[in-house]
Amino acid sequence: MATGTSGHGPAFTFRFLPQKAFPSLTAQDTVHRLRQWSMLGRICAQAFGFDQNFQSYRKDDFVMAFFRDPNVIANLKLLSESSGQWITLGTDVKKIEAVTVPCTQVSMSFFDRLYSEEIVRDSGHIVKCLDDFYDSFVISDELRKVLLLEDSENYEIFSQLEREEFLYRLFKHLCLGGVLCQFEDILGPYLETTKSIYKDLVSVQKDRESKGIHITSTIFKVLAYDATGLCYPSTKNHEQTFAYLIVDPLKRHVHVLYHSFGVGKVSEG
Repeated sequence: MATGTSGHGPAFTFRFLPQKAFPSLTAQDTVHRLRQWSMLGRICAQAFGFDQNFQSYRKDDFVMAFFRDPNVIANLKLLSESSGQWITLGTDVKKIEAVTVPCTQVSMSFFDRLYSEEIVRDSGHIVKCLDDFYDSFVISDELRKVLLLEDSENYEIFSQLEREEFLYRLFKHLCLGGVLCQFEDILGPYLETTKSIYKDLVSVQKDRESKGIHITSTIFKVLAYDATGLCYPSTKNHEQTFAYLIVDPLKRHVHVLYHSFGVGKVSEG
């Protein structure tokens, strides 16, 4: 947990990039699905630019500078716990937590094992099971068992390291959804939405020699605290309340993916 900057190197400064679009979140199919999954109006993506060289070993300095920058304080969106409306950060962040999230996957074949392990039928239908419960989640199929239940027989088809991957995390977040989530019966919508959002947020580069694709983004899962305690992404911790900073060191952009788990109708923004 960082409580200030170390003073090494130039200070990071940020600017808001409101013109940056995230078509994956506004596509008609995605909007329909997010509404069904009870995430519409509670999820957003934003973009910021920065002018200094980014080095991953300075992540705490970078994230602290981000949350303390006037352009971030005035423009970073979150949902108010009290009003249920979108507000901006607007507070003096005293400390941050930034966890590096591995991001190496460049293919959706990562999820093929859901078919080979018979979590999903060849038709794409997710195999159902008797209802079980985990925290605030209802488990009514084998997919949610894999995602949530460590003692389930298929939990180990994804290793602990694979579960840390940003692609897996994004997929899991979409599968679990919001408070009033209506789950899909087939896998396709989850995979398609995961792929489109992932491609929107993450930057890749082609290797000239090998012709292979590799990811250039560095990703952090972040929490921020003000004088009264946790303030971002929410004052309450929940697995489905999250904020990721996706840093492109070449373009010097930061994409923010935010979601707040809760109830109440909010404007879609």
